[in-house]
Amino acid sequence: MELAQEIDNTAVSVDAKATDKHIPGEAGVWVLVLGDAFVFVLLFVSFLAYRSQALALYSDSQNQLNMHLGAVNTLLLLASSWFVVTALHALRRELQRLAMRLFQLAWLSGFGFGVVKVIEYSEKFEQGITPLTNSFFMFYFVLTGIHFIHLLIGLGVLAFMMSVLKRSKPGERRLATLESGATYWHLVDLLWIVLFPLLYLVR
Repeated sequence: MELAQEIDNTAVSVDAKATDKHIPGEAGVWVLVLGDAFVFVLLFVSFLAYRSQALALYSDSQNQLNMHLGAVNTLLLLASSWFVVTALHALRRELQRLAMRLFQLAWLSGFGFGVVKVIEYSEKFEQGITPLTNSFFMFYFVLTGIHFIHLLIGLGVLAFMMSVLKRSKPGERRLATLESGATYWHLVDLLWIVLFPLLYLVR
C-alpha cells in the first residue's frame, strides 16, 4: 500500500528537473539503439515480403501460435517499461529506495517475459514445430530469438543499473548512466510491441 502511494505520488508530481527537455542517456547508446532498430526494420520488411507471397501459409501458421502467451508477454514488457520510467522520475526526486523497488519490479517483469517465452518455445517443439517447418516459423524463431537475446542483455543491464544505484547516490553523471540503460530496455519493449502484432495479429 505504501509502495503504491509512493508510485502514485511520483507519477503525478514530477518536479521541474524531471521535465527538463533533454536527450536521456549517452549519445553512443542512441547510435546503438538506432542501428539495432534499423536491422530489425530490414527483418520486418523481409517478413512482410515473404508473407505477401504465401498469405494462406502464413495465416495457417499464425493460428498455431499461442495468442494468450503473446498477450501476457506484451503486458509484462509494457509494465516493465513503466516501472523503469517511474523509477527514473523517482530518482530525480531523490527517492532512491522507491527507485530501487521499481527497478526490481521491472527486472521481475522482464524475467517473467523470458519464462513465458521459454514455455511458448517448449509448446512449439512438443508440437514438432521448428525453424525448418516453413518460412513463417523460420521468421518466428529468428525474430523472437534475436529479441530474446536482447531481453537477456536487457536483464543484465537492469541488474547493472540496480548495482549502480545500490553503490552510491547517483548524481547527474550516474543518472545519465541509468538513463542509458533505460533507453536500451525501452528498445527491448518497443521491438516486442512491433513483433507481437506482426507475428500474432496481422492477417
